[in-house]
Amino acid sequence: MVYFNKLSRAMMFATSCTLAACSSQPSYQGNSTEQSLKQYESWQYTQTDAQQVNYLTDLINLAGLESLIEQALEHNPSFNQVHVALKLAYAQRNVAAASRWFSVDADFNAERSEADGTQYSSSIDISWEADVWQQVADNVSAQDMSIESNKASYQSAKDALVASVIRTYLNIVLQQNLLNIERQRLLVLINNEQSIVERYQYGLGDLEALDTARTNTSSTRSTIASYEEEIAIAKRDLTLLVGVDKLDNLAISTKFPNVLVPLSNLPEQDLARRPDLQSAYYDIKSKRYLVDVAYKDLLPSITLSASLSDLATSPSQALLTSPVWTLLGNLSAPLFRGGELRAQVDIAKLNAEQSFWEYQDTLLTAVNEVENALGQEQSLSKQQGHINSALESAQRSYNNYLSKYQQGLVDILDLLTVQKQMYDLEAQLAQINYTLLTNRINLGLALGLGASS
Repeated sequence: MVYFNKLSRAMMFATSCTLAACSSQPSYQGNSTEQSLKQYESWQYTQTDAQQVNYLTDLINLAGLESLIEQALEHNPSFNQVHVALKLAYAQRNVAAASRWFSVDADFNAERSEADGTQYSSSIDISWEADVWQQVADNVSAQDMSIESNKASYQSAKDALVASVIRTYLNIVLQQNLLNIERQRLLVLINNEQSIVERYQYGLGDLEALDTARTNTSSTRSTIASYEEEIAIAKRDLTLLVGVDKLDNLAISTKFPNVLVPLSNLPEQDLARRPDLQSAYYDIKSKRYLVDVAYKDLLPSITLSASLSDLATSPSQALLTSPVWTLLGNLSAPLFRGGELRAQVDIAKLNAEQSFWEYQDTLLTAVNEVENALGQEQSLSKQQGHINSALESAQRSYNNYLSKYQQGLVDILDLLTVQKQMYDLEAQLAQINYTLLTNRINLGLALGLGASS
């Protein structure tokens, strides 16, 4: 009866410590993530011709793209590092969950002394710490949230990799278009140069026009060399993303593929799909569980242990043939650690607060990305229309100047000026087309469209 009274008083003391610790837990919780999402009621820009799709790859229909993405997901080193991080999170969770179980240790020793000779001893020790305050359970819950956060980070890395493969492919198409434009420009300039030489030989031209033509030809050859290297760099970038030594039979279209405009819904729905926000959300929950764990380190712990031991003069007799057993119950509480445990609590609270602000930062960035992409879609579409109109006018102007030049009514320099304007507009249109298509990929990524699982 005395033993149970002492144990009861000890438990009452421990309970009072628990209440004291809980009363000092942080009141800071911050605005809930749900409230943070709901404060955005609508997007600033409205869409036209947008379509509802589920995945990034639904935005574009391109032969060979699926194969490139599959290779990238299998071989890309950076992406596979994120995959390993997810596996580590599962392993760490198993370590935390193992604390719920009892531990069993076996020991066998041989000792020789002058007085007693050789003696052998063996023992089996079993110990278990009672999870009275659910500290182990909180730690396991924190690891569960960490796993969810890593899952979301894994999906985010997967989405980013797929988007990078698509953008790099489109960049190769852009550089090939620019190269083709410059080659057409060069062919015209060479013909003009030959025409000027012939006219000069007949006394119909001057050296100034010839020097101008040769200057333009050399400059265009330099630009062609630059674009050829840009294509090589873009192909090497694609090879790096795919994670292989080289890409065999890489067929790149000379025309830009059609890329759909992803439909934006309500901000709360769009943002909730983003894996980076999901990862930040689960990180908050994990850190809050760890705050509870840190507080419970201040509380008493109850440990039960049992031991079987044997001592003999031979190894076979020492193998627990006539063991002695002991049973021990232990109640311990930290009294003085120099402020270490309280400092750990403060650190855990600050980590939780930091994770909250990281979520807010991610949320603001996400909103900004969507608004920018929606605004860019409208702006680039307008620019595309204006450049198309300008190019049509430039082509008509070139045809008029060519006819007048053939009649001797305008100078070759005037014709070259109109030609340069026409090819410059074609190059500008190619740049706008590329930017518009990649912006639609960025918009899909910002709206939470990812790669299929």
